[in-house]
Amino acid sequence: MKITEADVVVTSPGRNFVTLRLTTEDGLTGLGDATLNGRELAVVAYLSEHVVPLLIGRDAGRIEDTWQYLYRGAYWRRGPVTMAAIAAVDTALWDIKAKAAGMPLYQLLGGASRTGALAYGHASGRDIPELLDSIRAHLEQGFRAIRVQTGIPGLGTVYGVASSAGDDGRYDYEPARRTALPTVETWDTRAYLRHVPTVFEAVRAEFGPDLPLLHDGHHRMTPIQAAKLGKSLEPYDLFWLEDATPGEDQTALRLIRQHTTTPLAIGEVFNSVHDYTVLLQERLIDYVRSAVTHAGGITALRKVLDLAGVYGIKSGMHGPTDISPVGMAAALHLDLAIHNFGIQEYMPHSLATLEVFRTSYGFKDGLLHPSDSPGLGVELDLDAAARFPYEAAYLPVSRLTDGTVHDW
Repeated sequence: MKITEADVVVTSPGRNFVTLRLTTEDGLTGLGDATLNGRELAVVAYLSEHVVPLLIGRDAGRIEDTWQYLYRGAYWRRGPVTMAAIAAVDTALWDIKAKAAGMPLYQLLGGASRTGALAYGHASGRDIPELLDSIRAHLEQGFRAIRVQTGIPGLGTVYGVASSAGDDGRYDYEPARRTALPTVETWDTRAYLRHVPTVFEAVRAEFGPDLPLLHDGHHRMTPIQAAKLGKSLEPYDLFWLEDATPGEDQTALRLIRQHTTTPLAIGEVFNSVHDYTVLLQERLIDYVRSAVTHAGGITALRKVLDLAGVYGIKSGMHGPTDISPVGMAAALHLDLAIHNFGIQEYMPHSLATLEVFRTSYGFKDGLLHPSDSPGLGVELDLDAAARFPYEAAYLPVSRLTDGTVHDW
């Protein structure tokens, strides 16, 4: 079953997505998500100019061999562009293999380990009353776990706060903007550290002790600042504190771990098992945050999660709307199959996005299920995709109050 066509489709139904569509000589098609938010066209070029020529004529059934060929054969390994491209190929090949077998992908991964994947929603507000309203709205939608983000007194727009999206250019609930240059957000870590515990105190007072609550620090803290925050949040029993410090220095997690029992999640910017090795072996984290889309595909992330399971560490795959429905479906099949599932991030895509990507996965009573459709269960409407051409968009740059460029 040879690959006869490989098309890279770029579409922007509310935000930019990159999709690889493979076709075999038998007429089967497979889809892979290659979206890299704010750097989409870099992956398009890598796929179109370097990967697609290698795929035509290859056996679509040789998934492991193709993964190793693209990873080891290129000499220049890892990195977000390379691994997003490999992920798209890998996911599309799994889609084809499952369609050829006439079964949903999770069946090929070992079958279901659970009835559905617990998902958490994104609640946010410019202030605490608005946040509490957002949590109520998410509970009414059926979510049983909530990520909590708020504005910070004295600061303007803040990452992760949907309600601060009044300025022109922000789209689809996320901070990317369709502007010629990245916008700048001002950040003050001390103000943040003072404010966040008061937020969780208010949330627990309103909703009680049982609701799982999560929080994303988005790499903004030094290790000792992150340790301080984790310690101050212990009375509020978080499900996890995510991306507390930049992930490049794995030893930073040692210091955080020494000072707090708040569970830690990290990895949405990781793209290789080598990013995780120390963190897993020393049990410095509790949840693996990588997405199928950015970590080399189903083949690679399954291996990361199997290794994590050896150390009692669970999954918490990245899943906001900069992961296309193709990438979300891939995550859900993996969620359903692995033993050490923890939780799945989930932001519903816009109606325009769902015109382009016809999905079959479902959300009910707080759980996601990928459906029993053959393959991934997502189809790409090429005509609809063509109605939404690419528009450049950038994530913002963060600066401290004195103008220094800061992590985010």
